[in-house]
Amino acid sequence: MNKVKALLLVGTIFFGLVNALAQSQPTMRIRGAVTGFDNHELQVKTREGKDLKVNVTDNTKINALSTLRMSDIKQGSFVGVTAIQKGPGTPLQAREVHLFPEAQRGTGEGHYDWDLEPGSSMTNANVDAIVNTNNGKELTLSYKGGSQKIIVPQGVPIVTFKPVDKSVLKAGAQVFIITQQAADGSLTAQRILIGKDGMKPPM
Repeated sequence: MNKVKALLLVGTIFFGLVNALAQSQPTMRIRGAVTGFDNHELQVKTREGKDLKVNVTDNTKINALSTLRMSDIKQGSFVGVTAIQKGPGTPLQAREVHLFPEAQRGTGEGHYDWDLEPGSSMTNANVDAIVNTNNGKELTLSYKGGSQKIIVPQGVPIVTFKPVDKSVLKAGAQVFIITQQAADGSLTAQRILIGKDGMKPPM
């Protein structure tokens, strides 16, 4: 019995380490255009001009983007806003807003650094208030642990997305991909956002 218990303990520790390793694998965000897809491996030319290969699995979530109007954002909506601060003490200015479907409420909730451009941030949060200003709409966003006020100027892209299948991953399609990088450097897509009709995912 002691041997059995010891083996069970070793097995538990082993699987715990494997799970911890999987969770610690770094993520990489990729923006670019699809150059090829064989139903398993996606080839992408990044915005920096690099050619990358990304594994697409049955667990990869694929969503197509479509445009909205600012009027589609309501009090109580759950949104993601990429923004930038133009100077110390100045309000955050939105670069894009994406409306999450209600089933995806809470995705990536919080306020954190982003890599759309230097100094950018991402805020995924609930819309508490929408106020008109001289510079556009001011959104008051709340999330667990804090809140932000972000100005959304006129003309900023407003988008939402819906699930689609792999058939949309055709050469020329503009994509934003969140990948997980394994120890050997290989990339596996966790989430792919694809623009319709040549649209570049703005986030």
